[in-house]
Amino acid sequence: MDARVAIRRGETDTHVRLKRLALLWAQANGYSACAAEVSLPQCRYRADVAAYRPQSKQPGVTAILECKQALSDLRRDNRCGDATRERLRSVSRRRRVLEKHLRIHYPTLRTGDSLFPEYDSHDLTAIGHHGYSRVLREFTALQNRLNGGRKFECLVRYRCANLFFLVLPNELFCESEVPLGWGALVESNDSLALARKPIWHDNAAETRFRFLQRIATAGTRQFNRAFGITREEIVAAAKLV
Repeated sequence: MDARVAIRRGETDTHVRLKRLALLWAQANGYSACAAEVSLPQCRYRADVAAYRPQSKQPGVTAILECKQALSDLRRDNRCGDATRERLRSVSRRRRVLEKHLRIHYPTLRTGDSLFPEYDSHDLTAIGHHGYSRVLREFTALQNRLNGGRKFECLVRYRCANLFFLVLPNELFCESEVPLGWGALVESNDSLALARKPIWHDNAAETRFRFLQRIATAGTRQFNRAFGITREEIVAAAKLV
């Protein structure tokens, strides 16, 4: 059995293609341990793709990549979509303007984490800017209303990984609908391009180790399917040990 067939069950071809591209992108960017459909240690959700990038003499970097093939995936159960999306676009523009000016006027807000210079490391909430805090609250509320769920928010809140990416077809990308703090990887010419950088979320070394364990478990499960290994066979083999 082809490993891709095992992953494909219950999914559209588009979603499987996006997951394949996500796995390829992760490995090309140094995430040497990857798996699809990984149960996360910090919450009840599964990640479409989970990835781990080793680092010398310190815990590795963990990343979650969520694939969305259609607008309905991002806008479930939304009854006032047009008005909400228009307001979200307006609030998103306001947020970007505020962030640009706050970075200029408060250069000391940089966290100084030189290990990850490619990621935005400004802690813009540290100064307690009233206007910015209000914009963030409205932005998050509007996204939750559109998304019809709290998965994106929960993954970040519980710090399930260090980095979060939304994987999208090119025609689906809209800056204002990418979850706060998430990066965006957009499909282009059978590959993924980084359209928006994610924000770094620190977490404990133990959390990253458990994340890596979940990747290994998911990978083993998928290879068992690919080779037709059943639970009954494993139990029988264990009795012979």
